[in-house]
Amino acid sequence: MASINPVQFIQQVRAEVAKVVWPTRREVLLTTVMVFVMAALTAVFFALVDLAIRSGLSWVLSAF
Repeated sequence: MASINPVQFIQQVRAEVAKVVWPTRREVLLTTVMVFVMAALTAVFFALVDLAIRSGLSWVLSAF
C-alpha cells in the first residue's frame, strides 16, 4: 500500500471538498419539511393499521 504524507492528504481532502455542491438554505428547509411530513403520514398510517388489527383481534377473541 502506498504511503501518503499528511500534507498531501490535506491537499487532496481540500480538493475533494471544493468539488462538493452544497444545498441551498431553501433546499435544506424544503427537504426537512418533507421529511417531517412523511414521518407524520407514516406514523398516522401505522397507528391506523395498529388500531384495525387490535380491533379485529378483539372482535375475533370476544366471539369465542
